[in-house]
Amino acid sequence: MSGPGELNDDCTTEATAIARVAQTRGLTIACAESLTSGAIASHLGAAEAASQWFRGGVVAYSTQVKFDVLGVDRGPVVTARCAEQMAAGVAELTSADIALAVTGEGGPEPSEDATVGTVFIAVHHHDRHDVRRFQFGGDPSAIVHQTTLQGLRMLRSAVEE
Repeated sequence: MSGPGELNDDCTTEATAIARVAQTRGLTIACAESLTSGAIASHLGAAEAASQWFRGGVVAYSTQVKFDVLGVDRGPVVTARCAEQMAAGVAELTSADIALAVTGEGGPEPSEDATVGTVFIAVHHHDRHDVRRFQFGGDPSAIVHQTTLQGLRMLRSAVEE
C-alpha cells in the first residue's frame, strides 16, 4: 500500500478501466471527496485521456463546504444521505454524467457517533443513486486507501452498466 496521496497499483488499475469505458461510451465523471482528500481525483486525473472524460472534483473536507458548495442538508455528514447529496451536488456543479462521493470517519477518534472506519460511498448516475455503507479497519491511512479503492470499484461498476 502506498502512503497518503500516492498513486497505488490497485487503485490505478480501477482508474484505467474507468478511463477506457468512459472514453468508449462518451461519459463524463466527477467526484466529491471528504475523508479521502483528493485521492480519488488523483487516480482519475492520472488515468488515460482524463481531460476528455474527467470533469474534476470537490474536496469537501470541511462540513461547511459540503453545505455551501455541494448542497448537502445541514446536520450529520457521516451518513448515506450526505454521500448521496454530495454525489448529486458535484454532478450538477460539473455537469457530469456520473459522480462518485465519499464521506466517513477516518479516525483516529470517532465523531458524530460514527465509529472509526464508518464510510458511505455514493454513485450518482442521472436520477439513480447507489449508496453503500462500509466498515473499514486500520489506521487513518488504511481507511483512506480502502475507501479510495472501494469508491473506484463502485464507479467502475457504474460506468460498465
